[in-house]
Amino acid sequence: MKENGTIERIRDYPSPNPHVFLAEITYWSCGLRVKGMLATPKKEATYEGILYLRGGMQSIGMVRPARIAQIASEGFTVFAPYYRGNRGGEGRDEFAGEDRWDAIYALEVLKRFCIPTRIHLFAFSRGGIMALWTAVLRSDITSLVTWAGVSDIYLTYEERTDMRRMMKRVIGGTPTNHAEAYEERNVLPKISEIQASTLIIHGKKDQNVSFEHAVMLEKELLGNNKIVETWYYPEFTHYFPSKVNRQVVKDACRWMKKQRGV
Repeated sequence: MKENGTIERIRDYPSPNPHVFLAEITYWSCGLRVKGMLATPKKEATYEGILYLRGGMQSIGMVRPARIAQIASEGFTVFAPYYRGNRGGEGRDEFAGEDRWDAIYALEVLKRFCIPTRIHLFAFSRGGIMALWTAVLRSDITSLVTWAGVSDIYLTYEERTDMRRMMKRVIGGTPTNHAEAYEERNVLPKISEIQASTLIIHGKKDQNVSFEHAVMLEKELLGNNKIVETWYYPEFTHYFPSKVNRQVVKDACRWMKKQRGV
């Protein structure tokens, strides 16, 4: 078994942005070959790093080259793991179960291409709980941005009736008859272990990941005397209008660069 975070293969990937280089990287996580996408500006420099943690499950919410290139164009090297079982990667997606290690070990990949002491997490939707676990289990994170992010696995099961069949299949049952598996994914009791400053972005009309996820996370962070900033948008849902979305990405990238870290 190869060491976690070891790169197995790098192959060039077509970039939608002429100023950004893309590559697909296969790396090792818990004895599995997992894939992800790397984006870095073509202008030669040493950039801060962003681990982008995607939302969705399997092919839904898959990493989009245009999104990764957009973030990289703000002056970052970005690595976005697909999570195990996706796009030819080994294993199976576990919805914030053992696949959280794919995010944690992806940091070792990212550090080879950026300033290793300036690492940020940028998460969307399901990626929120992946980012929170990463920030709990790693002490080398400078900042964390969670946008429309899941923070409570129980609340997701309760609210998303359309996802219950998937969650039962992937997690092994319901929160009632398979309580241990859900509690293993429950990150809120661990928030005190996060050292990175956190930015929460959320639309108050979000019906995919309710605004309550943001409220609960903010409460836990403040209750543990953590550095937290919130950007709440009363008029928006899970998806922001494209023009606003682009501006929020720019603003979030500026915010990350200002964070002092630990």
